[in-house]
Amino acid sequence: MKISDVTGFLDQCFPRENALDYDNVGIMAGEPERAVTACVLSLDLTGKAVECARQNGADLIITHHPIIFGGIKTLSTETYKGRLLTNLIRSGISCYACHTNLDMTDEFGNLAIASALGAEEPSHLDGTGCGIIYEQKEETLKEFASRVQIDLGASGIITINKPDSKVSKIFVQGGAFDEDSIPAILKSGADTVLSGEIKHHICVELEECGINTVIAGHSATEQIYLPKLKERLSSQFPSLNFIVNYNNEKASVI
Repeated sequence: MKISDVTGFLDQCFPRENALDYDNVGIMAGEPERAVTACVLSLDLTGKAVECARQNGADLIITHHPIIFGGIKTLSTETYKGRLLTNLIRSGISCYACHTNLDMTDEFGNLAIASALGAEEPSHLDGTGCGIIYEQKEETLKEFASRVQIDLGASGIITINKPDSKVSKIFVQGGAFDEDSIPAILKSGADTVLSGEIKHHICVELEECGINTVIAGHSATEQIYLPKLKERLSSQFPSLNFIVNYNNEKASVI
């Protein structure tokens, strides 16, 4: 089995042409034709992810966020990216990223978040690049926020709204909130927006429109898909060992 077999399958699941123009997906470093016996799945390429790969004899790290993003001028070990990539290459470990091309596949992004929160009939919201909307039994914002923190394994929750505000129709968009989604959200009748990051002035704007905002953290809202990706890859490559590496927050297993 070669690394290119695994990355080729990922290209089928999450076509690179679906990535946004600014993005950088695919092989970040390494040898595609090298043999592979184990892979680490991680939101980011970190020292912890590289050490996890070493300890498990992994030949490939699959990340969501690309380590090479926006251009790198040096691989000097005086920089953290230089140290990481030098360490990676010296260890004979390859790295592959599937970022916005994966985000465009709701099953592994926002749908995974909604499913973790117990949504029964989540659906894509038209007018948003990627986003899921669903309805649930009414509860208070305090109750909902507490449940989000537990179900997503978040280290904390931020909201500017009153704890007794009502939550029953929720728009989910993991990672960073896309402001272009606001018109569709207003039209949908959603009373709450859940995301990993939302700018304060956007929270204020949505509050003025009668919509709660719940910020659960970038990592917590995106790491939730890792167990699902492990399941997909393990089914396709039963002879390979896939290990999930969590960073600062640990997501619930779906």
